[in-house]
Amino acid sequence: MAGLRQAELARLVGISGSYLNLIEHNRRRIGGKLLNDIAQALNVEPSLLSEGAEAALLSALRVAAAEAEAVAVELERGDEFAGRFPGWAALISEQHKRLRSLEHTAATLTDRLTHDPHLATSVHEMLTMVTAIRSTAGILVDTKEIEPEWRNRFHRNLNEDSQRLAEGAEQLVAYLDDAGDASAGMTLPLEEVEGMLEAHKFRFDNLVNATPDELSTFVSNQAQLTSDAARDMAMAVVRQLRADARLLSLDMLERQVKAGNVDPAQIATDYGVPLSAVMRRLAAVSDIMLSMPMGLVMCDASGTLMLRKSVEGFAIPRFSGACPKWPLFQALSRPMQALRQTVTMTGREAKRFDCYAVSEPIGTIQVNVAPLYHSFMLIVPLEAAGPAEAEVGSSCRVCPLEKCEGRREPSLLADVG
Repeated sequence: MAGLRQAELARLVGISGSYLNLIEHNRRRIGGKLLNDIAQALNVEPSLLSEGAEAALLSALRVAAAEAEAVAVELERGDEFAGRFPGWAALISEQHKRLRSLEHTAATLTDRLTHDPHLATSVHEMLTMVTAIRSTAGILVDTKEIEPEWRNRFHRNLNEDSQRLAEGAEQLVAYLDDAGDASAGMTLPLEEVEGMLEAHKFRFDNLVNATPDELSTFVSNQAQLTSDAARDMAMAVVRQLRADARLLSLDMLERQVKAGNVDPAQIATDYGVPLSAVMRRLAAVSDIMLSMPMGLVMCDASGTLMLRKSVEGFAIPRFSGACPKWPLFQALSRPMQALRQTVTMTGREAKRFDCYAVSEPIGTIQVNVAPLYHSFMLIVPLEAAGPAEAEVGSSCRVCPLEKCEGRREPSLLADVG
């Protein structure tokens, strides 16, 4: 119906034609990001591919009903309602999706307003200009007699400061226009690097045998990288991911997956490779090997987030300020010790995840010099319901937990005690 050949669709979503053929014949289960990518390429809702139109509508109604805690909903009559009033049922479903979209936008805006260094600098500059204009205007008003030379100088200062204020305001408005889109308005080198990684789905197996010059040319040709700082950071990340691909080829990991082993600690033991390399590699290839893609987040010893591969249901802040209860940060206090914790991400869906975390030293170990550490956390979605060891959030400003010892600031979503 979309007029796409199988090979073209496979290219659009970044998989092989043979793998897509297996999916079409129900020989490979898919979900998460890959399902969303295929749905986007076909311009349909993901639920239509996985469940069908009626089942998708009923599922959306049940989710909306479950989240309407203040309203008593006749859940047992959902089938009857959707059958008799399909238009109204579709309207409720669309409004529910719209509500979720607005909540996501609010969370993104809050994250940016709280932690975005570019925004903080812009606001500071505007306040400085306003203060200068007010000071100059006050002198002109309060001083009855001013020599023409000084009056002209003050007028010139007012004109120049006003122009800078207007230009700064225009740039700030243009910047905020993109604030609702988590992938838009990239101003920091790290954001440019993450955009490039997303475009390549964190996989660089084709560069395993590339020469240094070929690698440098590849990075230089990436449209997402607009600054030298971003290209330098991207080079370091690509080298790391390429080294991971050398340690763990797709064939090696496919053998483990076919044997039913997706435990990163066991894979690290079997192949004698660092646990962090296994975690990065699993996050990169899970989109094509597993039914549910895995996520990854990395931080340095200060807790600053440095690398993110998102996964549906586990919200990762754009600008640090993440939940201190993540195993990612617990690992920093226990270097080289592998941690595993089952957590529930707070929010409307409250999904469960297995989180593996480890912190490992970077650079060369030197005598009497304390090593620096990077911490990595692999985020594995869990399909089955069950208990969790901890409830975690994204960041305090959008976390609905009413009582939390680690809360740094009030939440916008709940009255915290």
